[in-house]
Amino acid sequence: MSDFRFFKLHRPWEDWFGMLLGVLIMVSPWFPLQASDIVDVERSHLILNSFVVGMLVLGIAQLEYVALHRWEEVASILLGLWLIASPFIFGYAGDQMLQVWHAILGTLVTIVAALQLWQDWNMSEEDLAKHPQ
Repeated sequence: MSDFRFFKLHRPWEDWFGMLLGVLIMVSPWFPLQASDIVDVERSHLILNSFVVGMLVLGIAQLEYVALHRWEEVASILLGLWLIASPFIFGYAGDQMLQVWHAILGTLVTIVAALQLWQDWNMSEEDLAKHPQ
């Protein structure tokens, strides 16, 4: 019989992984294999979007590492879903590689945040305050 206790506790590596995802989102417009390596006015909105979403994911993951609250996981889920939808909202869905990168990174952010929310769902506020760093 398998042991699922590993997934029942909010662990610090999950927060560190969230911080890494935030950094990767910030630099994603410059990942290799992009269709256009030129930074121009047409790409400035997607660069700004990537930077802002990445900074928010990074900041929320840092907050989770220091003080655990459920709103942080909900905000991370919303940011992950926003990143997945961004190519269609901002019109850069034609940039296939960036769309794939944002879909992958957004999915990872959403999955990690949903896992953390599931882990913290039944914890009291006192238990959340005692979260080990």
